Amino acid sequence: MQNGNSTFHTETSPLLPKPDQHRNLSTHPVDASAGLVPEGADPYDETYEDGSDVEREAGAGEAVPPKQYEGLPDVQKKLKYIIPAIAIGIFLSAADQTIIISTYGIIGTDLKALNKTSWIATSYFLTLTSFQPLYGKLSDIFGRKPCLLFAYVVFGLGCLFCGLARNMSQLIAARAFAGIGGGGMTTVVSILMSDAVPLRERGKWQGYINIIFATGAASGAPLGGILADSIGWRWPFILQAPLCLVAFTAVFFVLKLPKQESSHWKVKLQKIDFIGALVLIFAVFSLLLGLDRGSNLAWKDTITIVSVAVSIPLFILFVLVEMFVASHPFAPGHIIFDRALFACYLCNFFSFSGWLAALFYVPMYFQVVDGMSATQAGLRLIPGVLCGVSGSLFGGFYMQKTGKYYWITVIAYSNLVLGLGLVFLFAGMIVNSTIGIILGMMICAFSNGIGVTTTLIGLIANSDQADQAVVTACSYLFRSLGSVFGVSICATAANQVLRLNLENALNSGEDAAEIARRVRQSLAYIKTLEPGVREIVRDCYGKSTRAAFTVSIVLVGGSAVFAWFIREKKLTR
Repeated sequence: MQNGNSTFHTETSPLLPKPDQHRNLSTHPVDASAGLVPEGADPYDETYEDGSDVEREAGAGEAVPPKQYEGLPDVQKKLKYIIPAIAIGIFLSAADQTIIISTYGIIGTDLKALNKTSWIATSYFLTLTSFQPLYGKLSDIFGRKPCLLFAYVVFGLGCLFCGLARNMSQLIAARAFAGIGGGGMTTVVSILMSDAVPLRERGKWQGYINIIFATGAASGAPLGGILADSIGWRWPFILQAPLCLVAFTAVFFVLKLPKQESSHWKVKLQKIDFIGALVLIFAVFSLLLGLDRGSNLAWKDTITIVSVAVSIPLFILFVLVEMFVASHPFAPGHIIFDRALFACYLCNFFSFSGWLAALFYVPMYFQVVDGMSATQAGLRLIPGVLCGVSGSLFGGFYMQKTGKYYWITVIAYSNLVLGLGLVFLFAGMIVNSTIGIILGMMICAFSNGIGVTTTLIGLIANSDQADQAVVTACSYLFRSLGSVFGVSICATAANQVLRLNLENALNSGEDAAEIARRVRQSLAYIKTLEPGVREIVRDCYGKSTRAAFTVSIVLVGGSAVFAWFIREKKLTR
């Protein structure tokens, strides 16, 4: 067995030059116990005196500027054809997320399980979380193109199963299956772009991809709401299946990549970290099960306690497996615990945990408290989505022009906290203002768009060229873990506050318990209540969503803190 902490890497990306072509890249093992930034050190790794491009290495004096990595010229020449081909999958990935956000209430009402709607997202992110880092290693083993095609097939089938689901359990299972494919639709594309484009240009191209992503996200919310309000919530899922077939066909014929060295399929299978993947799945599932049961049943429930308790040693076991057991880990210790990378990972974790949770509860607030339809709630997400892509483009062009990313990242994540603070205040804390909430979401989206782009470039800049596929995949691992954790913990807080407030506010009536139970299962039921009771219920829902926003603010605060520990390197390769 190879110790993941004892050697830096054993294999290179099949699309990249050999390691000796990048002699200026660090190849020293990293002490996993080291802090994020050494005592007395600043976050910068370079000097910029006289506008020089000289890199400062610890204890090594001045070095010759590293040669600019040129990417894959043949692939770059065909990007104008490749981008439209992969755009379909990117569009679907984005549209799927906002379709879900704008139709939670209708789905939960139709299936009479509104209190379980958070599992529509968490089940998807459960498998997406586990498979995203695997795609980094799998794309090194089997190639970028086969992994991307596999992702399209699985995601398309998963969407079809979602549309055919007859109850919430079937829908949750189908979403989990779709997540296996969803994990590759964005991860592999990001890895592919890192292969093809020089680092300093990477942020700009990421911005272009994010335009496609934003178009899908902006279209998904209103389209999902319109379809759900008219012909039913199942059709937004079903219609994605044939589009996945179109994406598969386009990529199959258009994307031509350099051939990698061939080996027997048994040899390739031996390089897959099955043990690590299984341990991670069980760890995440145990945590989510405990959080869900605690919020919907009771925190003293035996299964709740056991699930949460078991998840802790499972996460520890996952780290140990990746560091000391797996011969080809998909989350190796030298990549996870590298002090220059860990801060970026934590920024991704906390920003996505708070931001995605806010995206989940803002439409719910609009529908319940303000009485909007799913279509109206979805339309009010569009300004934020557009600001998100604007932020990503701004960050990309800023890095291309300056070659720096540290301070813009710090400012971006600080503004993310500010934006969510505005959402909290305008969601009934000081005043109920739809315009105020939209303004807060726009600030959040613009800031997160910058942060997600700059941290990705920071990760690639601080990693060995041969490790960039795994590093990129691990960044998606932390984003997905954050998303799962954020949605679950905010759902826990919201459900707990809703249940307690409903029980206290309705305790004078004979049917108080039944009303409290039914309003947590169906939004439509609220409209059947007497006006006085209806206002009480809406007020309780408002308090529960503010509880979710409070937790979201705390979570994104973590990204603002860890952004200060990011280490800057001049974008020269």
